[in-house]
Amino acid sequence: MTVGAALDVIGIGNAIVDVIAHADEGFIGREGLPKGAMTLIDAARAEALYDRMGPAIESSGGSAGNTMAGIASLGGKGGYVGKVRDDLLGAVFRHDITSIGVRFATRAAADGPGTARCLILVTPDGQRTMATYLGACVELGSEDIDPLMIGSAQVTYLEGYLFDPPRAQDAFRTAARAAHATGRQVALSLSDPFCVGRHRAAFRELVMGEVDILFANEHEICSLYETESFDAAAAAVRGHVGIAALTRSEKGSLVLAGGDSHRIDAAPVARVVDTTGAGDLYASGFLYGLTHEMPLALCGALASLCAAEIISHIGARPEVSLRELASRAGLI
Repeated sequence: MTVGAALDVIGIGNAIVDVIAHADEGFIGREGLPKGAMTLIDAARAEALYDRMGPAIESSGGSAGNTMAGIASLGGKGGYVGKVRDDLLGAVFRHDITSIGVRFATRAAADGPGTARCLILVTPDGQRTMATYLGACVELGSEDIDPLMIGSAQVTYLEGYLFDPPRAQDAFRTAARAAHATGRQVALSLSDPFCVGRHRAAFRELVMGEVDILFANEHEICSLYETESFDAAAAAVRGHVGIAALTRSEKGSLVLAGGDSHRIDAAPVARVVDTTGAGDLYASGFLYGLTHEMPLALCGALASLCAAEIISHIGARPEVSLRELASRAGLI
């Protein structure tokens, strides 16, 4: 562990309350939502879609928030930066993330849009289709970045979904500069191929200039480099970041570092129930391992174990102690 680091990882992302419900293929089609992707919606659309959804589970979420929950479940020390409103959902989000031991000190907005929510529709094949109302998330800016808190973490983890609000892009760059000024590392998750498509040039600039550790699934990395070939995309990213962790669902993952490659098998799971949060928890395991000086292959194995736990049930937060799970598997 890096000397002088009070936190292992600090995540910066959309502070969102997840609303998760089962749905069939017909419902997804009738609502005009691209299956397996995230669509941004306004407040009115969020209310209408919520009214038509089936019974739902509501819990604090957001991609980086899920990753920090995984870090905490592994026994790591985490922090979080994200914007909520001073409303009921904002209070719920703050309680949930702080109750698991994650430091969350971002000031709530006193006016403007309400706390964000993500309506997640899970089809029988386990795929999740998301419709997100960003609400207060769009208000996150550079003024919410505390250089001292960023400097206290070994790794600052940036959530790609947050790249949609323009002010958040400035916040990302402010955080990256603060991290590098204190000799820390910056990690980025590309989050979604449609998100990459909306901001490809800006993402490439960020990856090449500010990112040390990149997380992406097969579709996201191919979108970033505008190719249908995973091998071509993997070759392209090698020269841009120190470490790239590229996930491929049941094919496992590929971890690249310099000239080295580590092919990681997917951890077995009895039944895929809900893929929500798989990439988020993969990042949890990998970053925990990295900040605890584990070899990259072991980081990948721990990441796969965390992802397998999360896809075995509904919801994007661990249902069991990931530390105990990893200990039984001989990974910690």
